[in-house]
Amino acid sequence: MKRILVPTDFSEHAENALKVAAQVAKKNKCEIYLLHMLEIPSQLNDAITGASGIPEVMLFIKKAQQTFEKLKQQDYLEGVTVHESIQFERVFEGILSFSKKNEIDLIVMGSHGVSGIEEILVGSNTEKIVRLSDCPVLVIKKDTKEFKPNHFIFASDFTQEIKKPFEKMIEFVEIFDAKLLLVMICTPNSFKTTVFSEKIMKDFISEFKIKNYSMHIYNDTNIEKGILNFANKTNADLIGLCTHGRTGLAHFFTGSISEDLVNHTARPVITFKI
Repeated sequence: MKRILVPTDFSEHAENALKVAAQVAKKNKCEIYLLHMLEIPSQLNDAITGASGIPEVMLFIKKAQQTFEKLKQQDYLEGVTVHESIQFERVFEGILSFSKKNEIDLIVMGSHGVSGIEEILVGSNTEKIVRLSDCPVLVIKKDTKEFKPNHFIFASDFTQEIKKPFEKMIEFVEIFDAKLLLVMICTPNSFKTTVFSEKIMKDFISEFKIKNYSMHIYNDTNIEKGILNFANKTNADLIGLCTHGRTGLAHFFTGSISEDLVNHTARPVITFKI
C-alpha cells in the first residue's frame, strides 16, 4: 500500500478521516492524495476549460487552495507527503475516477451517517463509494487521536469468492499487527449448524498464513445486527467486511450490509470489493 486518497469538503468529518489517513501513512510510508470536488452548476460546465474567465469558479478554486495550505501545516501531517487536487465533477464519480487514474490503494472517508427516509431516498457519497470502489474504503465517524485497531473484526460467509479481498484485508491487518476476529453471523434465514459453520471457516482459513486470529460464530436476527452486537460484545476497534457493489434495483431490494453498517455504527468500518 503506497497511495491513500482522502476526499475532503473541508468539514470536521473529512478532517477526522485525514487524521486517521496520516496515521496509516506514517505506519506504512504512504503518500496522501487530498481531493476536493467542485460540483459546478450545469450551465457552467461548458465553460470549465476557460474557468479563468469565470469569477465565481476562480473564487472557489482560490478558497480551496488556501484551505489546502492550512491543512498541510497541521502537526498530524508532519513527515507525510501530501498531494492536493481539485476536480470539477459529481463527488462520487470524481472520487472513483481519481482513484482509478492514480492507482489508489486505500480511500479514507469521513461520514456522519444518515437515517430514516433520508437514508433511503438520498444516501451519501460515502455510501456510494463504499458500494462502487474497487479499492478498500475505510470510513471514519469521529475524531480518532490514535487509530490503533488492536481488535479487528472481519465478518463474512467465508465462501471462495472472498479469497482475493481477504488477501487485501490481511495486508491491512499486518500493518497494525492487529488481532483478527473472524466471525460468521448465523440468522434464521441463513441458519447453519455450529459444526458446519466451523468446518467452512477452518477450510477457508487453512489457505492463508495468519498467526494472530480467532474464529467465532454469532447468532442474531439479521446479519447487520449480528455484526453490531458482536462488535459491542468484543469491544472491536474496527469492522471489516466485503461488498458486492450492487447497483440499481438489485441494490434497492436487497440493500447493502456494508452501507447500513457505515450508517449505523460509530466504529470505523473498512470494506473490500469482491
